Amino acid sequence: MINRYPTKKIYVGDVAIGGDAPISVQSMTYSNTHDVASTVEQINRLHFAGCDIVRVAVPDMQDALALKSIKEQISLPLVADIHFNYKLALIAAESVDCIRFNPGNIGDKSKIKEIVKACQERNLPIRIGVNAGSLEKEFDNKYGPTAEAMVASAEYNIKFLEDLGFEDIKISLKASDVQRTVDAYRMLRPKNNYPFHLGVTEAGTIFHATVKSSIGLGTLLLEGIGDTMRVSITGELEEEINVGRAILKDSGAMPDGLNIISCPTCGRIEADLVSAVSEIEKRTAHIKTPLNVSVMGCVVNAIGEAAHADVAIAYGKGKGLVMVKGEVIANLDEKELVDCFVSEVEKMAGE
Repeated sequence: MINRYPTKKIYVGDVAIGGDAPISVQSMTYSNTHDVASTVEQINRLHFAGCDIVRVAVPDMQDALALKSIKEQISLPLVADIHFNYKLALIAAESVDCIRFNPGNIGDKSKIKEIVKACQERNLPIRIGVNAGSLEKEFDNKYGPTAEAMVASAEYNIKFLEDLGFEDIKISLKASDVQRTVDAYRMLRPKNNYPFHLGVTEAGTIFHATVKSSIGLGTLLLEGIGDTMRVSITGELEEEINVGRAILKDSGAMPDGLNIISCPTCGRIEADLVSAVSEIEKRTAHIKTPLNVSVMGCVVNAIGEAAHADVAIAYGKGKGLVMVKGEVIANLDEKELVDCFVSEVEKMAGE
């Protein structure tokens, strides 16, 4: 298990963030927020995909006024995303579970003071959402759009909130490239104990967003950094959740379900391994117990990998072995192996 950095625990609605809480996966709707029906429909899609917290854009007053109706129709904690107009945060605070503001475009600190007051009155947390593309001029002029500038902005705004007696804070430090993002989170992490929301922003369509987020978020998670996360994808909502959950699982940050170890395709494979693994993935998708399972297609890798798996198939020519904890329990024709394997996996998961 990864040794996570110890952070303060806060709550967004009924979802705990930081401390010993599980790492949460977040996403954001793309509808016009004042289109209540469409926004609720998207939030429900995210809920069924496994999303923990949802954020909505609040660019104008009609969006802010729609939040009450949206909140009444959903079960996920709701975060209002505020840029430029601080007055929208004051309206949003009456209905949502968290306010995210961008310090680079809110303006005068007296406006942030009003946001803090509204959140204090309702016991709402605040996310200080620093973005490399919209830094305050003082930090951009001094450092340029760098990790140092992002950290300086975050530190300034954290202290500003603390001086107002406000400490229900989470922080994000997002850039559109992996290196700046990772550098900023690494730099700030030892300087406070507030929970961090991770993300590489504007990461692109699903292929590149998956690669960038896997590198950036995976790196940070392996170092124990991160309490919530979003995978930013130009595409369908559910994909953000699917990729986010996969990053948590495959990094080891939150083991969940089967870790399927299977051969790369090569000329030594002695079975239709692609079809077998695809069938196994479908038939075991419901299993949430963390298990290591192995599906190997030839004798070169089969016995060694299979011996260290909870349940394994080791294919040969037209036949194969099913192994449990390194012990052979069956020597079967190829067509019988998957059924036996799935049965043993389900049995172990049930135990």
